[in-house]
Amino acid sequence: MGWLYLAVAIVFEVAGTTAMKYSEGFTRLTPSVLLFVFYALAFASLTLALKTVDLSIAYAVWAGVGTAMIAAIAFLFFAESITPWKLVCLGLIIVGVVGLHLGSAAHPS
Repeated sequence: MGWLYLAVAIVFEVAGTTAMKYSEGFTRLTPSVLLFVFYALAFASLTLALKTVDLSIAYAVWAGVGTAMIAAIAFLFFAESITPWKLVCLGLIIVGVVGLHLGSAAHPS
């Protein structure tokens, strides 16, 4: 169940970050309110995930997958440039998250 909560936390974190962009520096009411709602739900879900998922793994997955998803949204919806270097760096983030997860599986607590 912890991994499901973690997935929900990631979705809400990505939604909150996207709302942050749409809030235009808190000048638009609806995205500004949604930003706080989504982040509250993200942290609540992450807290529930931490009952069964190790902190180091949960936070790495949350941050890494969230970063990759936000980068994809930025490329697709906000016309940010995609460069080979950005793609390499995103790949390294994902490799790091997978490495942490595999390292944890090799040495169960």
